[in-house]
Amino acid sequence: MDQVAEYLLQIKAVKLNNQNPFIWASGRKSPIYCDNRVTLSYPEVRTHIRDKFVKIIREKYADVDVIAGVATGGIAQGALAAQILEKPFVYIRAEEKKHGMSNRIEGHVEAGQKVVVIEDLVSTGKSSLLAVDSLREVNCEVLGMVAIFTYTLKTALENFEKANVKLDTLTTYPILLKQAVEGGYISENDLISLNEWSADPVKWSNERM
Repeated sequence: MDQVAEYLLQIKAVKLNNQNPFIWASGRKSPIYCDNRVTLSYPEVRTHIRDKFVKIIREKYADVDVIAGVATGGIAQGALAAQILEKPFVYIRAEEKKHGMSNRIEGHVEAGQKVVVIEDLVSTGKSSLLAVDSLREVNCEVLGMVAIFTYTLKTALENFEKANVKLDTLTTYPILLKQAVEGGYISENDLISLNEWSADPVKWSNERM
């Protein structure tokens, strides 16, 4: 059993529904909706996620200087991991503030510092990689990104490769679907449609408009 996937299903941070698809911010329909901020309401779950983040960072990025969370979902988990690792923490806004110092990066970083970015969810990777761009613009070295969950969409894989950013995730869409079937959250028939969405989200959405 994949414990992270099971937790996400148990607490309904991830919801799966073929019959009544969710509508994303883009306007497209999807059989899956993920809100990993829900994990923060469950001490056992958030601690497990924090410890998994810490383990990956210690094993793969031992020379990290700073932990950076992507607003808003990566802020709390990033701060929790930074506390255990005894590293400075910053977070990165989706856009610059419209007042004051007009910061995009909140907290103190210096040129040359090595940073690991924490995310809660990777879909296309666009917003996550904008955070990486912000750090690179101030001459920080981004060692990699660690996220709770990714849909493993082809677009995201291509975007991360193009940006030359390593991505580690605690669980993935295929693993979550496997756990969902084994745990009785979905049927084998549901699985067919869910796999079709992953292969071509735009086509899947258009067919249900």
